[in-house]
Amino acid sequence: MPEPETKRPYKMRQRARSQEETRRRIVEATMELHEELGPRATTISAIAERAGVQRLTVYRHFPDETAVFQACTSHWQSLNPPPDPARWAEIDSPAERFGAAVAAFYDYYSGTRRMWAASFRDVDDVPALQGPMRGAGAYRDRIADDLARAVDPEGSAWGIRATARHALHFLTWQDLEDQGLANAAKVALVTAWLEGALERAR
Repeated sequence: MPEPETKRPYKMRQRARSQEETRRRIVEATMELHEELGPRATTISAIAERAGVQRLTVYRHFPDETAVFQACTSHWQSLNPPPDPARWAEIDSPAERFGAAVAAFYDYYSGTRRMWAASFRDVDDVPALQGPMRGAGAYRDRIADDLARAVDPEGSAWGIRATARHALHFLTWQDLEDQGLANAAKVALVTAWLEGALERAR
């Protein structure tokens, strides 16, 4: 006896929900392993085990490692968006605006350290990671360059752009964190770097 027509759409929706749930588990498992082990050490077998599925199931949803890594990156970025320049855009003083931007980035890094540390460590060995890392770097550098132009509109002060880019970089935050500086102390220090570069130009 054939199935009633009304049951077929329901079963199709149920199957689609199940497939979406499986895909979500795979992506979240990948994200967890990237933070714990690093992208380089994250294998399809490890992802399948963490997600509670077979390796073949991972490949049904993602044709290769690059695809699952890209899905992981997109999901992680949706959960952890970078600081929005609107947070400091209305601050009149360029120096205070710089400090506010640095503080926002350092608070962001405090909450996302594990993923950034693993990604910077492994990026040279994981081609699937290199595009997203370039994109994140380009975003960060655009913000740094805007801050530098606000501080030095003529672009005549030596080292302002380089200082701004260095100040916003995760690896700068990580090095200062490893030296035991609180975020407020980090911000004060890199702001002093900027003031020193401006003073030298006067």
